[in-house]
Amino acid sequence: MTFTRAIGVSSNKVIQLIVHGLALSKISPNFLTFLGLVINMGAAALLAVGQFRWAGVVIIGAGLFDMVDGRVARETNRVTRFGGFFDSVLDRYSDSALLVGLLVWYGTINRPFYVVLTAVAMTTSVMISYARARAENSIPTCKVGFMERPERVVLVIIGALFDRMAPVIWVISVLGTLTVVHRMIFTYQEAKQLEEAQLKPAGARAASKA
Repeated sequence: MTFTRAIGVSSNKVIQLIVHGLALSKISPNFLTFLGLVINMGAAALLAVGQFRWAGVVIIGAGLFDMVDGRVARETNRVTRFGGFFDSVLDRYSDSALLVGLLVWYGTINRPFYVVLTAVAMTTSVMISYARARAENSIPTCKVGFMERPERVVLVIIGALFDRMAPVIWVISVLGTLTVVHRMIFTYQEAKQLEEAQLKPAGARAASKA
């Protein structure tokens, strides 16, 4: 077993122990999701005052709740449609809260360019999720693109821990925009194929009647 594999297995065992303990406590998975939002809001407050490294540590703690709420729901047989919806909505609030914290910080230190750039990163983060949700009303799935939520969270953690948030905001803004564009192109291609497939039988019937 490789070193990285051993770390992965050990980490998974720890998470499973946490999930089992939470399942025994009969705590609501939705409450765990809400706690994740509250902790992220604390991280946002730290970002707003420039305490980036502490914010990074707190975001890691919030990520734990992101990892275990769904597992607790499955282990306690409390998976619901509302739970998935609730988790998704609160994830959007968590993402936005962190970026609002950065907006406040850059505004406080009088960096208007990075205020705008952070606003762009916030917009793209929301649009990545919206593009997928809207696309999947028309096509079966739209998971293309690199800059999904896990990647964005990891980048924010790295930027906070190493005090390199400005480059992270650039990456999220640029790659996030490319992800939205990728999803638009993918949805166009998939929707076109579905529409053509629906039209072919009608065309074939018309030809046979002629």
